[in-house]
Amino acid sequence: MNFLLTLAYDGTNYCGFQVQPNGRSVAAAFQDALEAVLGSRPDIKGCSRTDAGVHALGFRLNFHADTRIPAAKLPLALNQHLPPDIRVLDAQPVPEDFHARYAAHTKTYLYRIHNHPIDSPFDAAYYTRVPRHLDESRMQAAAQQFVGRHDFLALCAAGSSAAAHGDTVRTITDCHVTRKGDEIDIEVTADGYLYNMVRILAGTLCEAGAGRLDPAEIPAILASRDRSRAGPTLPAKGLFLKCVEYDL
Repeated sequence: MNFLLTLAYDGTNYCGFQVQPNGRSVAAAFQDALEAVLGSRPDIKGCSRTDAGVHALGFRLNFHADTRIPAAKLPLALNQHLPPDIRVLDAQPVPEDFHARYAAHTKTYLYRIHNHPIDSPFDAAYYTRVPRHLDESRMQAAAQQFVGRHDFLALCAAGSSAAAHGDTVRTITDCHVTRKGDEIDIEVTADGYLYNMVRILAGTLCEAGAGRLDPAEIPAILASRDRSRAGPTLPAKGLFLKCVEYDL
């Protein structure tokens, strides 16, 4: 059977989702749990390659396995063998040809900012602190300029394989900014992303919020295809993969 699972994880102690030679990955920890439960180590297909330190609220992956364990009981079985910073939230059977990455219609990312001079003692690992007051209305005005089908090369970090192949056009269907007290959330929904795209987008919105960038400049920044004209790449710890949508 082909199973689709939803995971939540704290990426602080991992080199990212994908197995890499330079550190412990979420995928390796998950496959260890699979091996403990199934007695085999099936290949897994992740919906995305989250970077080191990035978190997930609704990461999706699929794998094929011959098991009598019903899908509804897989989360509990796997969670008994996973570290406490990785949890399986849901499992469901899907068609044999389903692929968690290629079948995804949209992915939504959340970037969290603590807009205060002092860190929270409780969740500083899950946001980026910006001490200077940010104007969320300016940030929202800038965010709206990103919505649509654009060439996002200006929001792409060096070393991107997609950029090397000239594949830098993506469609953002929603981009909005909300404030609750000192917390500012940036949410982006798109059909795909470039390397560090959301972290650079969030950094660009912070430049607008701080008054260093006019929201009306965003179209020109995108048209320039020049990374140096966009904002800084914000730290990974504020980024969460929130959800992935499929036709199921």
